[in-house]
Amino acid sequence: MPTETAARPDWDRLYQVAAGQRGLFTTRQAGRAGYSPQLLNHHAKAGRIRRLRRGVFRLVHFPASDEEPLVQIWLWADRKAVFSHGTALLLHDLSDVLPHRVHVTLPTSWIKRRLRIPAGVVLHHRPVSRRDLAWVGVLPVTTPERTILDCIEDHVSPEWVTQAIAQARARGLVAPDRLEELGRAAGLTG
Repeated sequence: MPTETAARPDWDRLYQVAAGQRGLFTTRQAGRAGYSPQLLNHHAKAGRIRRLRRGVFRLVHFPASDEEPLVQIWLWADRKAVFSHGTALLLHDLSDVLPHRVHVTLPTSWIKRRLRIPAGVVLHHRPVSRRDLAWVGVLPVTTPERTILDCIEDHVSPEWVTQAIAQARARGLVAPDRLEELGRAAGLTG
């Protein structure tokens, strides 16, 4: 896929894009700021940027962030991924879950794509409506209600679902009547 390249490299423009993504950027985003793949390679050799994975780079002098591994995955998925399931439970602090893998939901149109999926990433393909989308920092994540529903539908541990419902109730994140419905769907209430 050809990269759109601006006439002259604009470091400030590249920095502005990267700043909103915890210091990370893609080859395509760099192209819009005037950086060809060859120029990116030059800056990587000079130590100004670091290649993290194919098509994803980091500004070396940008402060590190705990979100960086997730931002890398989001950029790998062309900013179409929404963090979901156990990963969303963690991001919303809805349970004690420490998932071993990162769960993302991608549009159903991505089912046919031939992807080299990063290690430790689990893909789900479903539409995520604006109503079901929230942001935690710079990361798109399913809302608490949608997260709980996804966990129920995909048979995530009942213990995690119970904790998530309790946390959502205690923090007022989901309407009480919806929590009752979710609890019934999970087989947690009579």
